[in-house]
Amino acid sequence: MAQAPAVAIDPHVFWEDPYPALKVMRDTAPVVYVPQLDAYLITRRDDIFENEKKIDIFSSDQPEGLMTKLMGQNLMRKDGAAHMAERKAIFPSVSPKTVKNVWKDAFEDFTDRILTELHPLGQADMVGDIAMRISSEALRIITGLTNMTWQELDAVSQGMIDGCANYAGNPEVEARCHRATAQIDHCIDDMIPVLAAKPDHSLLSVQLQAGLPDDQIRANVKLAISGGQNEPRDVIAGLTWALLTHPDQMALVQSGAVTWMQAFDEYARWMSPVGMSPRRVAKAYDLHGISLPPEARVFLMFGAGNRDERVFANPDAFDLTQDCSASIAFGAGPHFCAGAWASRCLIAEVAMPMIFDRMPGLRLDGPTRIGGWAFRGPLEMPVAWDT
Repeated sequence: MAQAPAVAIDPHVFWEDPYPALKVMRDTAPVVYVPQLDAYLITRRDDIFENEKKIDIFSSDQPEGLMTKLMGQNLMRKDGAAHMAERKAIFPSVSPKTVKNVWKDAFEDFTDRILTELHPLGQADMVGDIAMRISSEALRIITGLTNMTWQELDAVSQGMIDGCANYAGNPEVEARCHRATAQIDHCIDDMIPVLAAKPDHSLLSVQLQAGLPDDQIRANVKLAISGGQNEPRDVIAGLTWALLTHPDQMALVQSGAVTWMQAFDEYARWMSPVGMSPRRVAKAYDLHGISLPPEARVFLMFGAGNRDERVFANPDAFDLTQDCSASIAFGAGPHFCAGAWASRCLIAEVAMPMIFDRMPGLRLDGPTRIGGWAFRGPLEMPVAWDT
């Protein structure tokens, strides 16, 4: 068996725009080793789709992983029966039925309130003032941590996200992450008696009702905050930017030729908000003739697979007319994103149509800065609208 070819990256350039380097990796081999990340990267869509399901080889159980060390071993870092047991416990909070009958009305109420408050201003930052706030308000009610403000929730989410991507071992980043998890634990402590007395559909409440151990409950709430804040924020802002910079595609949505859900799915393929998911090689494996050693770190590069020219007709373009049904933006197999239904509803059914309806003449009002490869989206995006 051959060794994986090494492909070097400039970490700064890769963060600014990973797609050229990811294409080089796809073209080079089924799996490559990136020394700057000390990881093997699988970048082709079908390989990711097939191998993510092989939990006996590509294990989510990573005792030495940053997420496990910093946030506790949540359901995302478990496999098999342990994973499915916790997934079953949280399902009543994020099921399609709950999203439709409980969360959607709440999404509409707070989005209406936010846009009503902002409309007279005529300008804002789409990321920090609109998308972030909508995402945070959704997460407050879904997690059950309504004793946190939306600003606090965003801050702790970013602290954990930065900590879990801190492969360089920056001690300041790690310290911020610890402060974030401590704040979440304090808020959980305060909400447990409230939800014990009056249960609801929130993530914290359904786990308490299911009788999960305290450490599992806390780890899963932290997982929801780390994954349920940045991604919806990034898609709301990013899809707005994509439509404003592609007026021909915007016209398709406005005419009804394509739906908001189609626009959501194509954006999530084109600019995958979750660019990768890490795995541990549980036992030696041969992937298309390339040897992967036991205990090696592997990154399943969703962002690369979603631009695989072997699968998508127009992979590097934001094209609402192409078939994006093979997208792996939410993952594949047993670890398919549990929050997918809530995300789709919040963004495609509520936030996007309401933003464009309530902010006539919405337009960019300055440069948009986009960054990231493990998580990718706009960082700042000035917009203006008619009042």
